Order: sequence, then C-alpha cells, then structure tokens
Amino acid sequence: MKMDDFWTNALWSLTPTVLVGLVFWFVLRSIFRADRREREAYAREEKRQRAQRVSAAGSAQAGEQDPS
Repeated sequence: MKMDDFWTNALWSLTPTVLVGLVFWFVLRSIFRADRREREAYAREEKRQRAQRVSAAGSAQAGEQDPS
C-alpha cells in the first residue's frame, strides 16, 4: 500500500463525519439565533404592553381625582 493511498483513504473516511458535523452545527446555530430573536421580540412586545397599561391606569386615575 502506497502512502498516497493511505492519505486519500483517510481523507475520504473523515469527510462525511466533518460534513455531518458542519450541518449539525449550522442547524443548531440557526435554532439558537431564531430563539434569541423570538425572545427579543417577545420582550419588546411585553415592554410595549406594560407601558400601555401604565398609561391607561394613569389616565384613569387622573379622571377620578377631585379637581378642587
């Protein structure tokens, strides 16, 4: 067996494992990024709704106060 055959076989043996590993890494990275963006969007919406509730409660209390 020649040394060139050894390295060629070694390369062809490792290629599928490396490719599957890269695909796995890319899929997980995509999932984590999507989750992070979803959590950020949810936090923005929660903040907006909280501010809306506070302003609605503030205007309701202002209407109940006695002007005298």
